[in-house]
Amino acid sequence: MNDRKLNLVVLMGGPSAEHDVSLATGKVILSALDKEKYNPIPVVVPKDGQWILPLETDAVFIAMHGAYGEDGTVQGFLESARVPYTGSGVLASALAMDKLKSNEIFAFHGLKIPEYISFSKKEWGKDKTKIIAEIKEKISFPCVVKPSNCGSSVGIAIVKKIEDLESAVQSAFSYDDTILAQKYISGTEVTCAILDEGGNKEPIALPPTQIIPKESEFFDYRAKYIAGATEEITPPRLSAEIIKKIQENALKAHEILGCSGMSRTDMIVSGEDIFILETNTIPGMTETSLYPQAAAAVGISFAELLDKIIGSAINKKR
Repeated sequence: MNDRKLNLVVLMGGPSAEHDVSLATGKVILSALDKEKYNPIPVVVPKDGQWILPLETDAVFIAMHGAYGEDGTVQGFLESARVPYTGSGVLASALAMDKLKSNEIFAFHGLKIPEYISFSKKEWGKDKTKIIAEIKEKISFPCVVKPSNCGSSVGIAIVKKIEDLESAVQSAFSYDDTILAQKYISGTEVTCAILDEGGNKEPIALPPTQIIPKESEFFDYRAKYIAGATEEITPPRLSAEIIKKIQENALKAHEILGCSGMSRTDMIVSGEDIFILETNTIPGMTETSLYPQAAAAVGISFAELLDKIIGSAINKKR
């Protein structure tokens, strides 16, 4: 890092459904940054997506979740402005955000994923009866319906009976034009964070966290962002062998997508099998977030974690 303070823009907000979560993430980051090292510059991107990059910006900490902030859009803008930014680049961000494409990549590289079918809004309009029959035959119930491009579990529903399928599909289509119907996997929900400082350092898997929602059927929006709504156990109550396998899968997901800086991969452990659900390239950084908790479990303070993520951005060759 430079001897002088870095002018660090903390970019938050944006046009996605996760605008408010992003503001919470940005606020926590701003309060935790070492003021001896950084001149923090908060920039709130409004919901219409119009904003201006401040002059003399040394680096940008992207605290934006979901579309625009996490899908490669803002990364492309910062690339064109030649400003270093935290997290993954354009391609890795776009691939991780697109659950259909990332599933295809995970499966190609031998990672287990829940069986699924995907379809567009146009296909649903033309062949709804055929698609419903295919879901019933290939996926069965309960199944998980989710938008292809969305984060924070927005638009996701567990459909237990065929009569509820159409309303879940219509709800998911309000967030994206392509959705997935996935086989519901019963098991232990876990997540594993990756810290990737770049340079000569290899990415490391932090201790996984077991997720036990108290009020929800799965780790949904409420369970993620309401304090006390979820029991989070780091490391999980699982065998050392399974924990190691979780970490290996998270590292593999991070690397095959081409992620950098940080990521967090969500999984389901069912017996001896581990199923990848998704990889997040901009994990939440609020007081209830899992990534800082995982870092704290190995003695990395929140301020130190931010330093490492920012250092990766400064030193990265894109």
